[in-house]
Amino acid sequence: MFSALVYSEVSEIFKALSDPTRLKILYSLYQGERGVGEIVAAVGLTQSAVSHQLKQLRDKRLVKVRREGKYAYYNLDDDHVRELLKIGFDHAVHE
Repeated sequence: MFSALVYSEVSEIFKALSDPTRLKILYSLYQGERGVGEIVAAVGLTQSAVSHQLKQLRDKRLVKVRREGKYAYYNLDDDHVRELLKIGFDHAVHE
């Protein structure tokens, strides 16, 4: 058995993954590192809306940010996130 904290953290990860907008953002990052403008274009939302969702994903350690001057580039936090997405999408499209 795990501690209550671990169960809570896993629950929060799945809550973050339960939002279709956040999944679109994560899928765009599944393809590789992206700037905010590229993510905005990929998901069709405003920059403000994307930034809000990215903060939630950062808070859950699902994405990480790399800053270069005034620009921010996002990527999936690690291979665990990549695997969660792969399993989820494979399961959803499996016939």
